[in-house]
Amino acid sequence: MVSADKVREQQVYDQLKSRHIGLGDSNTTKHEWMTNVHRDSYASVVGHPALLEYLAIAHDKPKVQLKEELIMKMVKPCAPITKSEQ
Repeated sequence: MVSADKVREQQVYDQLKSRHIGLGDSNTTKHEWMTNVHRDSYASVVGHPALLEYLAIAHDKPKVQLKEELIMKMVKPCAPITKSEQ
């Protein structure tokens, strides 16, 4: 029974990993992980109109302008890697 549980857990993990690329693995660097988290956050805001409107009001910007800015931030969401992080 214990072996079957481990196999099932691995299958569920593999299934989630295929759906959510940003999960990473043991070889994922801190910078890659942070980049994925930032991109996922920006995509979530862009994809939810109510959240986008809330942030647009908070930033005192039109929704279209904020949406464009967030999409542009998805291209390069984090600062470049420093030598100490390599």
